Amino acid sequence: MSMTMAEKIIARVAGKTAVAPGEIVDADVDVAMSHENAGMVLHHFKTIGADRVWDPDKIVIVFDHRVPAESERTATTHKTIREFVRAQGIKSFYDVNVGICHQVLPEHGHSRPGELLVGTDSHTTTHGAFGCFGTGIGATEMACVWATGRLWLRVPETIRIEVSGEFAPFVGAKDLVLHVIGQLRADGADYKAVEYAGATVEAMTVASRMVLCNLSMEMGAKVAFVAPDDTTLDYVRQRTDKPLQPQLPDPDASYLQVVGVDVGTMRPQIACPHHVDNVKPIDKVGEIRVNQALLGSCTNGRLEDLEVAAGILRGRRVHPETRMLVIPASWAIYAEALERGYLADLVQAGAVIVNSGCGPCLGVHQGVLAPGERCVSSTNRNFQGRMGSPEAEVYLASPAVVAASAVTGRITDPATL
Repeated sequence: MSMTMAEKIIARVAGKTAVAPGEIVDADVDVAMSHENAGMVLHHFKTIGADRVWDPDKIVIVFDHRVPAESERTATTHKTIREFVRAQGIKSFYDVNVGICHQVLPEHGHSRPGELLVGTDSHTTTHGAFGCFGTGIGATEMACVWATGRLWLRVPETIRIEVSGEFAPFVGAKDLVLHVIGQLRADGADYKAVEYAGATVEAMTVASRMVLCNLSMEMGAKVAFVAPDDTTLDYVRQRTDKPLQPQLPDPDASYLQVVGVDVGTMRPQIACPHHVDNVKPIDKVGEIRVNQALLGSCTNGRLEDLEVAAGILRGRRVHPETRMLVIPASWAIYAEALERGYLADLVQAGAVIVNSGCGPCLGVHQGVLAPGERCVSSTNRNFQGRMGSPEAEVYLASPAVVAASAVTGRITDPATL
């Protein structure tokens, strides 16, 4: 029986030779990730009467959403989780000085092809860039995973996105996935798997593939994949010595839909307020003044993103009426960007470098918006009130557009600078 990537991985973790869309299975979890919401998971874990986690070596906890603690309440949650981690013998615990969960897991070898990785964060789809079934679950579900190591799943249908063409300068993965979301809409992939394929995707870096899978959640995807290849395996093998079980889609696998995209003439794409699928080419957006330009997050806070921004801002200044915030996705990226001089270029241009974390992306701290303000951001959501005031506006764009807009004080195509 021919199968897609999602079907093959689910069959493996369910102990079956084959599965079909719509089938419900009990699956063995390979990696279970939580961030500060591990506090909620712990509450439910105790409520169901559990005492010990099923396998402390398969649980990963990362502090990233509110780091360092911005309130006494958060500090108390952090303290409770630290005590739990020690008591349970959970070794894969990353405190406030490591980075954002979706960057930390790949960096430390937890994102492995062919495995089932679940996380109490909706953007766990990011890890499909490494060929694993990465999907978000709720705190109650995670409590049961902690206790049993198992989870039920419905086998999703799969949409295949076949990408061709060569990107123009300053156009890339963020523009591609925003374009796809704009075409399929916010519910276009509800509880579906998405496979990205084609020569254009195969030529992408690991970081760019992560962008595609991260943002696929914004069109409802249960999981998103780039098939593991030498690029994937080289990255993963440098970070783990565990045996890998990559799964590839069969050439004659059955898909719900096949969508073709040619990026050859694609312009920078902008997701306008207040929905991620409200996508327009940059030349259709109009004159939009911005008070804040935010570069970073689990979507676009990687080294190549900081590099392109530094290149645009080098020798220029951030507009006097715009503030620019830069958030590397991990402290490892922070350190490398520091060594390469990218952070110096950004600071000299007037940007503020913020510690690695989620902060302003979810409107918690370190860069929230006031009523009437606008932000152009490389993050993944622009819902009303997402980044502070419900009277503020967030425009999603690529790192290149964010950097160019910081210079001019308005949403700007970097090719025009």
